[in-house]
Amino acid sequence: MKRLMTAFVAAALAMPATAVEYGTVDHAKSSLSFTSKQMGVPVDGKFSKFKVTLSFDPAKPQAAVAGFDLDVASIDAGSQEANDEVVGKQWFNVKQFPTASFKSSSVKALGGNRFEVSGPLTIKGKTLNISAPFTYKADGKNGVFDGAFVLKRLPYGIGEGPWADTSTVADEIQIKFHIVAAAK
Repeated sequence: MKRLMTAFVAAALAMPATAVEYGTVDHAKSSLSFTSKQMGVPVDGKFSKFKVTLSFDPAKPQAAVAGFDLDVASIDAGSQEANDEVVGKQWFNVKQFPTASFKSSSVKALGGNRFEVSGPLTIKGKTLNISAPFTYKADGKNGVFDGAFVLKRLPYGIGEGPWADTSTVADEIQIKFHIVAAAK
């Protein structure tokens, strides 16, 4: 009987864990924020309107798909004056380019519930590849994804003319995302 129990336990431990695929994003609990530096001083901001698409199984990260479409005009740069400025032609030019978008081309496991998503990011009609590390954790029936990456604004033409001076506004912007998604 003891051998039978030992064999049963060993067989159970050898079986793969049941995987959960996350995909239904809770937009009310998710956020997309940034920190820029103006004359060396950090300035926090966020975007309030974005649509995330996600299909992620932590047991098969290589099959994951992630993307977003961001309403650039939904920016909150800290004040109405700043908001009015950054939607203009020299910054995001939202009249011509109302949306920024990302579509993953790969997701890879880094170990310890850490992953990296890579793919093309399009802002102001310019597309460049980016990579963003993120963490995943299960929270009840939800998956929580937190990540950050540094975006260089000048290659996208964000902040043209006098705003291209990086002593006024730094080229590097810290982008942070927090996505909460329910199982499919």
